[in-house]
Amino acid sequence: MTHPSFPGAVRTGIGTDVHRLVPRSDDDPPMQLAGLSWPEEQQRLEGHSDADVAAHAACDALLAAAGLGDLGSNFGTADPAWAGAAGVALLGETVRRVRAAGFAVGNVSVQVVGNRPRLGARRTDAEAALSAAVGAPVSVSATTTDGLGLTGRGEGVAAIATALVVRQEPEEAP
Repeated sequence: MTHPSFPGAVRTGIGTDVHRLVPRSDDDPPMQLAGLSWPEEQQRLEGHSDADVAAHAACDALLAAAGLGDLGSNFGTADPAWAGAAGVALLGETVRRVRAAGFAVGNVSVQVVGNRPRLGARRTDAEAALSAAVGAPVSVSATTTDGLGLTGRGEGVAAIATALVVRQEPEEAP
């Protein structure tokens, strides 16, 4: 149901994602976070795909805003096609699905919650990588929990995202 003065042309969504940190062996790929590789990190995020919590939270927010479910219902662990997939690849496919549902992406904002890696020096690179995947502005911020909870104890990294999508009018045939 829509309010008469607000017909639902603009919609927002919220997404979250959390992945466990595990030791990285020499055979493991480097940690992936916010569309970037972090080869200097001695740990990696564990998951079915590359476990990029920032990209995954952005996917969830976009899917929610467009009414398309969530990451698990679109790219579940039962689907081997997405095993090891890059977060930016999931993000690109999510945007394709959002557009196919009749929405344009206005923007996405992602906040990473964790002790490591330290995003500050690479924040601009992260925004560029995620914005390129989305085709719209993506802002990235980071925080810690001052030693509290799973992120504070260094057991994992979390991300929270919001997204704005706008209903697009179908193009008329010439």
